[in-house]
Amino acid sequence: MPYDIYVDRELCIGAATCFAVAPKTFKIDEENKAVVTESGHEDDQTILEAAQSCPVSAIILKLKESGKQVYP
Repeated sequence: MPYDIYVDRELCIGAATCFAVAPKTFKIDEENKAVVTESGHEDDQTILEAAQSCPVSAIILKLKESGKQVYP
């Protein structure tokens, strides 16, 4: 997986679209905010689609190798 995945908890509104698209990568915690799971992840394209599905762009994707932000 070439992405480091971050959730900006200040922006997250708990819409859960990321979880709907990529339930192995994201979960919704007790504060109704998205968090990245530690156990497994979907393929890169699905993770990108999950990030793009967030209505407030709270999911940040950076390339693991370079640290370059690729989304948003």
